Amino acid sequence: MTSSLPPSRPEAPPSKTRRKKAMLALQDLGERLSALSRERLARLDLPETLLIAILEAKRLEGKHEARRRQMQYVGRLMREVDAAALAQRLAGLEGDSPQAKARRAQLERLRERFLADEGVLGEILSWAPQADVQHLRALRRKALEERQKGEPTGEAYRALYQELKALFHARETDEGLDAAAEQGAEE
Repeated sequence: MTSSLPPSRPEAPPSKTRRKKAMLALQDLGERLSALSRERLARLDLPETLLIAILEAKRLEGKHEARRRQMQYVGRLMREVDAAALAQRLAGLEGDSPQAKARRAQLERLRERFLADEGVLGEILSWAPQADVQHLRALRRKALEERQKGEPTGEAYRALYQELKALFHARETDEGLDAAAEQGAEE
């Protein structure tokens, strides 16, 4: 009995165009990585060869042809890492992840509530007892003065957001350290 199905053929290799697009996507990811500071690069836990190549690309800033060749090398090295996972971690670091967007929105709402009511300071102190109360009050006062002058998003307004963000980040770091300590104690 013969089968009516055609003989199976192995999958064709990707076309040259598809390979080139994939390589350019890896180079673009490398460009985004090269725009990060050394501290942020360290947080991404990159392979050493890739990290060194990215730092070299940063050093070659302004030397167009040398930088272009270096970025091609970075793209070649990126083939050896899980680019999708790296892009996801980078998005979280750059603030493009859904969690980062939600955190930003939460902090912006907190800032607006604090500007509307100084009583919100008690809520802030409940999760950030190390906060400098006088500094927060001064930033609030300056931000309200800026609003009255017609500068709704002035320097103090942005500084208040950055202060709340730093307090929130410190809380997350402390919680992470506490969780790691508890896990270490259990083992």
